[in-house]
Amino acid sequence: MTEKLGPDRIITRHAEPSDAEALHRIFSGPRAIAGTLQLPLRLVEEVRRRYSGLPEGTHNLVACVDGEVVGELSLWTRSNTRVRHSAGFGMAVRDDWQGKGIGTALLRAALDLADDWLGLSRIELHVYTDNAAGISLYEKFGFEIEGTHRRFAFRNGRYVDAYSMARIRG
Repeated sequence: MTEKLGPDRIITRHAEPSDAEALHRIFSGPRAIAGTLQLPLRLVEEVRRRYSGLPEGTHNLVACVDGEVVGELSLWTRSNTRVRHSAGFGMAVRDDWQGKGIGTALLRAALDLADDWLGLSRIELHVYTDNAAGISLYEKFGFEIEGTHRRFAFRNGRYVDAYSMARIRG
């Protein structure tokens, strides 16, 4: 059984430019990359560029254990007036840190930001239908499956389906 870390061991904060190498390491893991829309085998400089020029309304959080970045979550708000109440997010946890509470800490921090500081009422995501751990985590925080996207993404040589999930508040 995987040891869960106490919340006092996991520090969440906004990502810094100096986190690029740690983020590259997260996205170099086969399990982490398989759960995202990122392409594998990227250069650290590509990761640095991606995280240095984030659009307005994007909030990048990282989870650290003993000062080491082991997880990442990007929350992006919408600028269109009609959907300004909503945001989407994506996250990844380094392969060797999965199942230890990192995703829980990141999602808790992101939802605190969304609920208490940004005033968002709808948070949505896509998750591959074979990602049981991710689906369970999202359901724990009140997300519900709204639909299935067939052949949503191409991964490991084949198309995979994804669920649309959302958490609606207020």
